[in-house]
Amino acid sequence: MNSQIVLPRIIQVGAGASTEIGNVLKSLGCKKPLIVTDKMMVQLGYVEHVRAQLSYSDIDVDVYADTVPEPTDVSILAGVEKIQQGNFDSIIAIGGGSPIDSAKAMAVLGKYGGKIRDYKVPRIVNELGLPIIAIPTTAGTGSEVTRVTVITDEEQDEKMLCMGMGFMPVAALVDFELTISLPARTTADTGIDALTHAMEAYVSKKANPYTDSQAIQAMGLLAPNLRRAYHDGEDKEAREAMMLGATLAGIAFSNASVALVHGMSRPIGAFFHVPHGLSNAMLLPCVTEYSISASSARYADCARAMTVASQSDSDNVANKKLMNELVAINDELNVPSPADYGIEKSDFFDVLEIMAEQALASGSPANNPRVPTKGEIVDIYKKLWV
Repeated sequence: MNSQIVLPRIIQVGAGASTEIGNVLKSLGCKKPLIVTDKMMVQLGYVEHVRAQLSYSDIDVDVYADTVPEPTDVSILAGVEKIQQGNFDSIIAIGGGSPIDSAKAMAVLGKYGGKIRDYKVPRIVNELGLPIIAIPTTAGTGSEVTRVTVITDEEQDEKMLCMGMGFMPVAALVDFELTISLPARTTADTGIDALTHAMEAYVSKKANPYTDSQAIQAMGLLAPNLRRAYHDGEDKEAREAMMLGATLAGIAFSNASVALVHGMSRPIGAFFHVPHGLSNAMLLPCVTEYSISASSARYADCARAMTVASQSDSDNVANKKLMNELVAINDELNVPSPADYGIEKSDFFDVLEIMAEQALASGSPANNPRVPTKGEIVDIYKKLWV
């Protein structure tokens, strides 16, 4: 058996990586970039930081700063129009997963037109859009190194999974110093998101030796440092480990696929506007408990990689420690239940069937070690209220 691995052409990692933006653009032959970001990145000075670096390289840049959290088919339209009218030759995506995901969709639609629904799975999009240079400011989504974007269809309340080499950035500048000011809540949600990426990539039915190596390393970086970064955002050692771990986890899941947690997470986000990382965190313990019997050895490897179990522990003991750790992380990082988040139980239960259908339609649950039926997915959703 062999596996295809798809990566950005350039991955620049470490303190100050974002300052290389001018050199990277020149190496790619790009002269007229558009920055795609959100207003918070402007307020925090990250956009001005990048513009200053580009000025040293005599590169003029325009800015589109109207991306929104959990991007939708409607929210990206103005950006697509700007790209089509502006004769840009590249996109610089700055921010967390939402701006980068927005930029990916804009890069394809800006070049080829149509609606983002035209590009959703099961279609695989290998047509190359405008080249994207991604500069992540959170240690979580891994979007800077993935061939995936998730965009919500506002009319149908569906988070659409879009996949293919057309969505892969050509370059990723992974600078942990940009995460120092990240709030504790965002640190927690994006950090658990990254841990979920690594775990799901490792237990996925599409896992391979290359993705295994990335996922194991990612878990070893993320799990011991997540609490540290959450409690002390100025802990540079923890921030650096989290950033690298998130990128490795992104590489792992982009090439091995995610599984049931993500399949079930997207509908919660679409219907109730829960941030993606947070809905993953809500689901991770319940889904792991459901899945663990079908891949006991692999989940035990996760526990050992996360350093919550020792090499001498049996798989059974390691898995018990893993479950305890997942619950403990959620408790310490104050991950709310759906009820605590403010979702009405009746509203949640009214859409259980359609959420389960959307989860299955995404294809992600089919990669899970234990492939669920629609009824089993509904049962797991119900457990979030127990």
